[in-house]
Amino acid sequence: MQPRIAVIIVCHNAEADLARCLHALDAGTLRPALIVLVDSGSDSAAYLEGFAARPDIRCLKAGNIGYGSGNNLGLRTVPPDMAFVLFLNPDCFLLPDTLARAAAVLAGDERLAALGPRLLGCARESGLASGLLDSTGIVRRWYGRWQDRGQGQPDDGRFGRPELMPALCGACLFCRRSALEAVALAGGAVFDPAFFLYKEDIELCLRLRAAGWHLLYQPALRALHCRGWQSERQAVPWPLRLMAAANEIRLYCRHPSPYLLWALAKYALVRWLHI
Repeated sequence: MQPRIAVIIVCHNAEADLARCLHALDAGTLRPALIVLVDSGSDSAAYLEGFAARPDIRCLKAGNIGYGSGNNLGLRTVPPDMAFVLFLNPDCFLLPDTLARAAAVLAGDERLAALGPRLLGCARESGLASGLLDSTGIVRRWYGRWQDRGQGQPDDGRFGRPELMPALCGACLFCRRSALEAVALAGGAVFDPAFFLYKEDIELCLRLRAAGWHLLYQPALRALHCRGWQSERQAVPWPLRLMAAANEIRLYCRHPSPYLLWALAKYALVRWLHI
């Protein structure tokens, strides 16, 4: 018997991408038993109305509560018989065999809390792969900065082996539900609600690893990701860069480390020099 899988998609003004994201799920060799669409404060949530009639889709509406809290809201509605959960960005499109492969890998190793796919860059206009990598897991530089491994590098076969990773990208995160429940915070929150946006995936991964769970990058799993700003830092609005820097401080306060010095320095540069 194939496992029942829930997919949670938090949307904020995601009209340009959501239909393509759902089409990719529908075209998969294994389809999710439930898709939860959480609208987090879109200017208009009318675009969800076209999907609400589907029996496999549940639509939730909230204020602009952020990515982590949106996923927490969606997860609370998932029936307990669904052992695996995929947290998916609306601008992320699975290849047809990815969900089935992920379910098989998770079912085959009970030490695994989460899987990260080989995320490939994608041109939003055409929906085609850019030929560049988006993420092959998240790593920490020697001075403390977390970054998506391989981002912007050619998709030429590098990072071609499965590897245990310190963290995985939340844009497409396959999870074992029992692992999430084992590290849940007060009130059952899986993602720390203090992280409105950015670094919430890393914080969850650190909690999972501290509890003894494994996080696996599996390149046989593939998805396209139309990251809005790609690799151009200056294309990210300054308030969002400041939020990301503040969350880096929050991350190292939650998980004490000398790298807090790096986070404080980064925040100062962003806050006062707009770097």
